[in-house]
Amino acid sequence: MADTGWKTERDVVRNRAQRAFAASERRNAEVKQMIEGEREATDAKTAKLRALRLAQEEADRTAPRPR
Repeated sequence: MADTGWKTERDVVRNRAQRAFAASERRNAEVKQMIEGEREATDAKTAKLRALRLAQEEADRTAPRPR
C-alpha cells in the first residue's frame, strides 16, 4: 500500500492520545515538584521548631530553681 501523505483517522487518534498522555505526564511532574517543595518547607519548619523546643528545654533545665 502506498503512502498517500494523508493522515489516517488512526494516526489522528494516536496523535491526540499521545498529546493527552504527554500533558498528563507534565501535570504529574508539576504536582510531584509542588509536593516535594511543600515537604521540604514542612521539614525545615519542623527542624526549626524542634531546635527551639530543645533550646527551651535546656534553658529550663539549667535555670536556677526558686526556693
